[in-house]
Amino acid sequence: MKNKILQLLFLTGFIFISSCTDLNLNPLSEGSSETWYSNESEVTMALNDLYREVFWPRDGDDWSDDWTQRDQTTAITNGTLNGEDGTINTWWTNSYKCIARANTILLNLEKSKDKFPQATIDKFAGEARFVRAAQYAMLISHYGDVVYFTGILNLEESFTLSKTDQKTILKAIYDDYDFAASKLPTTYGSSQNLHPTKGAALAMKARIALFYKDFAIARDAAKACMDLNAYDLFADYSTLFLSKTKNPKELIFGLPRSAVLNVTIGDTKNWISRLSGGWGGVCAPSWELFCSYLCTDGLPIDESPLFDPRLPFKNRDPRCTASIVEFQTPWLGFMYQPHPDSLKVTNFKTGLKVTNNDTRSNAAFASFNGLMMKKAIDEDWIDDYKAENEIFLMRYADVLLMYAEAKIELNEIDQAMVDATINRVRARAYKVAVTDKTKYPAVNVTDQTKLRKALRIERRMEFAFENRRYEDIIRWKLAEKVLNRNIYGMLDVADLRLKVIKPGLWFFPQTPEIDDDGAAIFEPIYNAGLIKRLAIRNYPAKQYVWPIPSKEILINSNLKQNSGY
Repeated sequence: MKNKILQLLFLTGFIFISSCTDLNLNPLSEGSSETWYSNESEVTMALNDLYREVFWPRDGDDWSDDWTQRDQTTAITNGTLNGEDGTINTWWTNSYKCIARANTILLNLEKSKDKFPQATIDKFAGEARFVRAAQYAMLISHYGDVVYFTGILNLEESFTLSKTDQKTILKAIYDDYDFAASKLPTTYGSSQNLHPTKGAALAMKARIALFYKDFAIARDAAKACMDLNAYDLFADYSTLFLSKTKNPKELIFGLPRSAVLNVTIGDTKNWISRLSGGWGGVCAPSWELFCSYLCTDGLPIDESPLFDPRLPFKNRDPRCTASIVEFQTPWLGFMYQPHPDSLKVTNFKTGLKVTNNDTRSNAAFASFNGLMMKKAIDEDWIDDYKAENEIFLMRYADVLLMYAEAKIELNEIDQAMVDATINRVRARAYKVAVTDKTKYPAVNVTDQTKLRKALRIERRMEFAFENRRYEDIIRWKLAEKVLNRNIYGMLDVADLRLKVIKPGLWFFPQTPEIDDDGAAIFEPIYNAGLIKRLAIRNYPAKQYVWPIPSKEILINSNLKQNSGY
């Protein structure tokens, strides 16, 4: 009986997916792998199946210091991650499901050499190997050493599997990406963002190489992508991420959404204001993120004479107000103002004053820290509380900054490189030419330490709410530092009025110190009783590597759990 239970548990794991053919469990709506792949349409359909959103999970912003969920934390930010965690199990299972399907396609392409031209087979194989590489890259960057296979396993074989060293898998990932880059086209035209291209393979190779500190490999892959001249920065950062912006030239690889096909973000209420019908910042930008945006003189808020804690949005990098709703500005049809004395605000649709439910004076569950997300959000989010913004998995700004990071770490630094990468990204935010350094705060340092700091701050400002911060702080080994600092927000209304408003202060009672890693330090302000601690973070060092799902350890004695779990 125990063995039968274990076998049933195993059917929910990744090996079950790879043995579907043997078990005759193909859905009736899909062809069997025994008879499928007989023409190009069938192979294309099989490849399209690899781009389901569940196969391309992204690190949560709520796993990082960029995000606040009122007074809540996650298993990652409260240090309770274990092998029973839903994310741990879902990512593992879906990745191996996708890998098994990619392997099945590759095996059948080998059997179909007489059915298609070699160029067609190569392109199909390049696509399948790109997907396989991306899945293994996700696995090793999160779980460390994992199971590696390139064939199709039956149930008996699966019980003999053990981990393969991640560096061995990394080499295979590079090989898959190289093959994909050599076989895939530079562009597919209008559908470029659905199927991977040569540039996507190079960019994704650069990303995993950077994670493993293979800086020369990351440099060369990113530069090869840049040299394709197939991509460019979108002119307007503030509209790049909106649902109406489809397949911009900056997007190298992503997944489309469509309301017609019912593929949407879903319930958007957690991200939008209460006056707009949402939940008022259940998910909100953190104060740490807000403070990371430089002032327009290029200095952090604790050094710049331009920063005023009473008007904290003024004189900031344009990406600040493109990503976070500025106080006392129209937002989704209403004036947004969380100030405790702003009991009524304007409804711009009617011109009338209405009760301001975006201040905690009127609504106890309005944003706990006063901030509201703006990036990627527009009126499309509030008509039916669904949105079809494209999923950005890789964009050109990331390639430029990955190239810069690799060059910095290799100490191959000159001003031309800085201008072509960091300054180019920053100039776009200001909507000016990179050469016009009088109109934006250009980076003009070539010292490795200083430039490393500038690069990291630039990444944080550029990629807010794009699920990039968590990987960055893991790669830079900053998670132990920034995720062991607590989450802060505004005092309760009575204390806020007494201790902050009455003395003439708003929004921040003091300007927080920004440390050498560009992170804000709020503890002194908290100790002075001027802000409230919303939640305590705890990040143990073991969480740099995730645990293997417990059920996989249970059913396979050859799999050993990662250290500390």
